[in-house]
Amino acid sequence: MTTSAEQVEVPAPARGGAVRSRPLLLAAVAVCAACGLVYELVLLTLSASLVGGGITQTSLIVAGFVAALGAGALLVKPFLPHAATTFVAVEILLGVAGGLSAVTLYVSFSFYGTSTAVLLVATAVLGVLVGAEVPLLMTLLQTGREGIDAEGSGKVLADLNAADYAGALLGGLVWPFLLLPVAGQVRGAAITGLVNLLAAAVVCGLLLRRQMTPRARRAATGALLAAAMLLGTLLVQARDIETTARQRLYADPVVLAERSAYQEIVLTERSGDLRLYLDGDLQFSSRDEHRYTESLVHPVLARDPARVLVLGGGDGLAAREVLRHPSVREVVQVELDPEVVHLARTRLAPLNAGALDDPRVQVVVEDAFRWLRSPAATGFDAVVVDMPDPDTPVLGRLYSTEFYGLVAAALAPGGLVTVQAGSPYSTPDAYWRTVSTLESAGLASTPYHVHVPSFGDWGFALAQQGQRPPDLVLSPGAPPTRFLDAAVLAAAGVFPADRPRQRLEPSTLDRPLVVDDMRGGYVG
Repeated sequence: MTTSAEQVEVPAPARGGAVRSRPLLLAAVAVCAACGLVYELVLLTLSASLVGGGITQTSLIVAGFVAALGAGALLVKPFLPHAATTFVAVEILLGVAGGLSAVTLYVSFSFYGTSTAVLLVATAVLGVLVGAEVPLLMTLLQTGREGIDAEGSGKVLADLNAADYAGALLGGLVWPFLLLPVAGQVRGAAITGLVNLLAAAVVCGLLLRRQMTPRARRAATGALLAAAMLLGTLLVQARDIETTARQRLYADPVVLAERSAYQEIVLTERSGDLRLYLDGDLQFSSRDEHRYTESLVHPVLARDPARVLVLGGGDGLAAREVLRHPSVREVVQVELDPEVVHLARTRLAPLNAGALDDPRVQVVVEDAFRWLRSPAATGFDAVVVDMPDPDTPVLGRLYSTEFYGLVAAALAPGGLVTVQAGSPYSTPDAYWRTVSTLESAGLASTPYHVHVPSFGDWGFALAQQGQRPPDLVLSPGAPPTRFLDAAVLAAAGVFPADRPRQRLEPSTLDRPLVVDDMRGGYVG
C-alpha cells in the first residue's frame, strides 16, 4: 500500500512532466486509433475486391478483429512493467504489418488465386497488435500520477476512450474519402503505416525518453528508420509491384488499369482482341461481344420502341445496338461509375460507335436502384438491364424482386424488358433464380440462351407485364446483325434436357439468394 510519505517523495519534475505529456500522449492515442481502424478498413476493402466481400467474409473480419483485440490485451499483460519500450515495439510492428497488408494480400491473390487464408492471418495479427495498444497506453497515462483512486482511474479511462474513439472517427473518414481514392489500396495502407511509425517516433522521442534506457532508445530509433525505409520503398515501387501482380491475373497484356470509387477497371488487348474486366470479371471481348449484345438488345426492340432505358451497360455497347434501330428516338443510359462512362467515351468509343455521345442519348450517372425511384423513371417502351453478375450483395440487390418491381413500373403499356441473367449451363441456379425473381415482380418471362465463346453458354430473359410471356421475335424493321436472326433467336428459347427449367424461390433484398447461387461456384 502506498503511504502519504511515499507519495511526497515522488520528484516534482516527474509529476509535472507527466501532466504536460498527457495531452501529447492522448493525441498519439488518437493517431494510433485512426491507423488501427484504417487497417481494418483495408482488410474489408481487400475482402470486397479480392474475394467478393460478402457477409461471411465481412463477419469473419469484423468478428476476428474484435476477438484479436481481446487476445492482444491479454497477451500484453506480462509486458506492462516495460510499457514504454513495449509500446514503441508494438507500434513499429503494427506500422510494418499494416503498411504491408494490402500489397501482401494483393500479391498472394495474383500468384495463388486466393487471399482468404492470408486475409484471416492479417486480421489476427493486426487485431492482436491494436488490442495491445490500450493496456499499454493506459499504463503510460497512469505513470507519474499520485494517489490513483477509482475516480481518477475512471477519468483517465474516459480520456483514453475519448481520444481512441475520436481517432477511430478520423480513420473512418480518411480511408474512403482521401486515402483510397487518392492513393489506392497499396499506397494508402503504406502511408498509414508511415503515419503509425511517425506517431511512435514522436512518442519515443518526446514523451518516453526518460522511461527508456539509452540502449532501448537506440534500438527503437534503428527499428523505426528501418521500418520507414521499407514502407518508403514500397511507396516508390508500388506501381511496379501492382503492375506485375495485376498482369499475372490476366492472360493478355494490360493496356489500362485504374481504380474508380466503385471497382477496379482493367482493359487488356492482344491481336486486336480488347477485353474489359471489372473487379476481375470479364465484361466483354471485342471478338464476340456482338453475339452477347445483339442477343440482349434486339429481342426487346421487337415492338419498335421510341423510348428505351438502359440500366448498366456503361461500356456503351448496348446503347450502340439500341441506336441502330430506326424507331428509337430517345435513350436514357443509367450507369453508376463515371469512370466507366469516361472509358466508353474514349478508349471504347470506336467499339461502341460513340454511342454515349449521340444526341439521342441522355447519360445519367447514378445508382440504378435509386434512379428507378425517381419521377423520371416512367413511360419507357423498352428496358435493357445489363448488370454485372450478382456475386456480391451490392450487385445482388440489382437482381431482386424489389428491383424488378421498379423496372416493371418504369415500363409503358405493352413495353418489354430484357435482362442478362448469367449462364444456364455453368451457373444454372443463379440463372433460373433470376428468371423466377423476374416473375415474382409480376413480369411474365421468356428465358433464352446463346453461345458466346468468351463466356460459354449465356442466358437472358425477355419479359413483359401480365401473365403471357412475350414471343422471341425480331422487329420487321430490325437493322442487319452479324449473329442474331429469326432462326437463331427461335432456337435460343430451347433448353436441353440436362439443363431443364427450374422454379426457384425469388431473390429479395432481405434474402439475396442469387448471391449464394453465384458463390456456390460453377458446375460442369
